Order: sequence, then structure tokens, then C-alpha cells
Amino acid sequence: MSSKLSLLFDRFTLTLIAVVATASVLPAHGVGAVFFKHLTAAAIALLFFMHGAKLSRQAIVAGATHWRLHVVVFAWTFVIFPILGWALRPVLVPLLGAPLYVGVLYLCVLPGTVQSAIAFTSIARGNVPAAVCAASASSIIGIVVTPLLLQLLLQTDTSALGSGDLLQSILRISQEILLPFVAGHLMRPWLGRWMDGHRTLVRNVDQSSILLVVYTAFSESVVEGLWHQVDTVSLIWLVLTCMVLLGVVLTLNTWSTRRLGFKREDEITIVFCGSKKSLATGVPMAGVLFSASAIGPVLLPLMLFHQLQLMVCAVLAQNYLRQHEAAQAAPERTVAASVSG
Repeated sequence: MSSKLSLLFDRFTLTLIAVVATASVLPAHGVGAVFFKHLTAAAIALLFFMHGAKLSRQAIVAGATHWRLHVVVFAWTFVIFPILGWALRPVLVPLLGAPLYVGVLYLCVLPGTVQSAIAFTSIARGNVPAAVCAASASSIIGIVVTPLLLQLLLQTDTSALGSGDLLQSILRISQEILLPFVAGHLMRPWLGRWMDGHRTLVRNVDQSSILLVVYTAFSESVVEGLWHQVDTVSLIWLVLTCMVLLGVVLTLNTWSTRRLGFKREDEITIVFCGSKKSLATGVPMAGVLFSASAIGPVLLPLMLFHQLQLMVCAVLAQNYLRQHEAAQAAPERTVAASVSG
């Protein structure tokens, strides 16, 4: 029982909840807010520097050749997901209110995750090299595509967006995310072996960076009156919305992948890379794209969806693993039966 609960509520999830609670009660403001803003900028740079250093050139080459798989992953990430978010507007705006709906739409246009998508693909015995390539490319492409999609889909409601123009936003996101990522990848020949040997430390630094960014973003939103904008009923509807959205995407993703005739290993990669949205990329990007008063409602759907996707995909990966082990054991049982007969 405890092992199942640890799949659903890991230490990072509980810490994330505690960080949001702390920001709600003790938000950073004044000089403290300025300090955390600079510290957060450094944490974001470190986070994506590490992402770049972890990505091997061999994985890029091995995964990039499977173009058909990547087309499907990118279609789910940057076409089907955004269409779902846009189509749900007539239903979600009355239920959630405009600020939270903007957050749902923002969630839908974000790139996929890197670490967890690759981890779940590996657990489920999927195509790991293709997952590394698809997840990493999704993050890089999202630097440009996410702001473009958001601008396109929010044409009738741009009040939540920051004052800067689209090109400035893309350039700033590239400066904060892409440059450290490229620098980290260029340093991989010197850092790669050390990082592979200190994965626990790297993961802790990675998660700590995300927690710091979340605290800073939520502090700013709380000071701007976040919890006066979001009531309990809207929060319940938001949880249900994230559950339904994830369920629909996983079901349609799995069904369409099988209809397209992909092998089991590729199906696993498409399911995990095409259904997940990145908290690590979404939080710093929101700080560039949205005003301070809007960033809290924008991040709530992403944080809820992030936890739901971890919970559901952890169970799904275990199911894929059991199927793989059963398929591996079947020929052995057949041979054993023929020998004994």
C-alpha cells in the first residue's frame, strides 16, 4: 500500500504543495521579492544548463531518425492539445472564469516534459532514444511555438498577457532557457560523466530550481490578490477539468497510435511524450508571457495537471511493464512445457 501511495504522492509533490502554501501565507515582497527574482533567474539558467548537459549527442542521432514518431508527438503537443483547449472555451469560461481558462489554454500550448517522459518510457520498456530526442526537441521548439500559439488563441482576450510584444517575449525566453540549454550541451564532454555519476544530486538541484521558481511566481500572484480571484468551487471544477483533459488525451493518443500501426515500443514513447506538459518550462515561461496579476491563475492548471499526469503515468508505466514481462515469459513457458512433454 505504501509503495502505491509513493507512486501517487512522492516527496517532490508534497514539497510542491508546501511551497504553494508557504507562498500563500508568507509571500516574498519588497526587498525579498527583488532578491528572489534574481535568485530565480539564476535557478532557471542552472535548470536548463543541466538539461542540456544531460542530453547526449548519441541519443539525438539515434532518436532523430524516427521522423514518423516525432511528427505524431509534435502533432499531439502543439496541434491537438491546443485545439482541445480552444474548443473547450465555451464550456470552461462559465465554469472556471476567464483567468483560469487562460491557464488551461496555456497548459495546452506548452511543450512536453523531458525527465518524466523519458523516465516513464524507460520503465515501460519503450523506445528511450526516440523519447530523449522527442522530449528535448519539444522543449526547444516550444520556446518559439508556445508564445505564437498563445498569441493566436488569445486574440480575443489579451488582457492577461504581458505588455511586451511577441518577438521580445520569444527573445527573452530564448535568453533564459535556450542559451543555458545550449551552453550545457556544449559542456557535456566535460560534465556528462560527472552528471551521470551524481544523478541523485542532479535531480535534487533540478527539483529545487523548480520549487524556487514556483515560490517566486506564487508570491507575486498572492501579493496581487490570487486567492481573491479563485474560489473553492472554481478550484474543484479545475481539478475535474484537468482529469478529463488528461483522460481524453491518453485515450485518444493510445487509440490513434495503434491505428497508425506503431510498434509497442514506439506506442509507449508517443503516449508518454505526447500527453505530458512541462512544469519546468511552463513556470519560467509564464513569468515572461503574463502579467503579475495573471500568473497565479495561469499556473494553477499546470500544477494540477502536472501532478495528475505523474500519478496516472506512473500507474500506466507499471501496466506496460507487466505486459512486457508477461510477453517475455510466454515463450519461456512454451519451451518449458514442450520439454516437459
